[in-house]
Amino acid sequence: MTIERLFINLSSPKGKVDVILDTDAYNEIDDQFAIGYMLKKTEKFNVRGICAAPFTNEKSNGAADGMEKSYDEILKLLSFMGMDEYKSKVYKGSERYLPDESTPVESPAADFMAELAKEYSPEHPLYIVAIGAITNVASAILKNPDMKENCVVVWLGGHGEHMPFQVGEFNMWQDVAGARILFGCGIPLVQLPCGGVVEEFATTGPELTYWLKGKNALCDYLVDNTIKEAESYAKGKPWSRPIWDVTAVAWLCNENWQFMREKLITSPIPEYDGHYANDFHRHFIKYIYKINRDKLFEELFEVLSR
Repeated sequence: MTIERLFINLSSPKGKVDVILDTDAYNEIDDQFAIGYMLKKTEKFNVRGICAAPFTNEKSNGAADGMEKSYDEILKLLSFMGMDEYKSKVYKGSERYLPDESTPVESPAADFMAELAKEYSPEHPLYIVAIGAITNVASAILKNPDMKENCVVVWLGGHGEHMPFQVGEFNMWQDVAGARILFGCGIPLVQLPCGGVVEEFATTGPELTYWLKGKNALCDYLVDNTIKEAESYAKGKPWSRPIWDVTAVAWLCNENWQFMREKLITSPIPEYDGHYANDFHRHFIKYIYKINRDKLFEELFEVLSR
């Protein structure tokens, strides 16, 4: 890929695009907002598939369990939205994280991405929005290295470059080997860092209730699920919740920088000690450094309410 084409593909695309969403949907309450936003904004997105990503925390007993629960959550959301026709486009992902930087984890999701990418080109790329551990995407790249020519990856992963423990963010820390593949292979990459950047995109129970409650079954689920989760640790206290994952989808709609600000940086190197190393001779990626919180929530609430 020429440097000119790289810069073009690192710009938010105009018009309708083909997209895959890779999501650990059961992990938190924000993936559900991102799924609804993407599927309802039909004028922008032609959704080719939704892939379930692994995760490991108190909501799962391991990567495989997290992936299975995410797969089930995606199907449940499609039922809420009356979009059962998309259920055939949902793929199970990895049951474990990458063992090293050269061995892919086999899964239907990785096979789907690797094969579908062959239909595209640098001039007409496939967009992959990843909002969980990057295992599925990194495995697909190992299976089909030509993906770096035919795809653009938008990943919510890592913390801000100004933060002290950049690689320690949940999505990136689960699979550092996968992150090193993604940042090192040369694929056009848009990074939305969590801590210090995307955490600005937060909302509250009263705001969600005012704008979404009663609009449709999906909106009711999103409101109730978010409030229930927040009150499990902050009942009777003020709280706000980042809805970070929406920002990765929204980058594809960021014409004229209406939702976020961005810059080009040389691709950092995620290290196993939790920090970035830098080699300023590496290729460029796009780095998001500021979210227009109010403008993006205005867009999100309008789309979800449809």
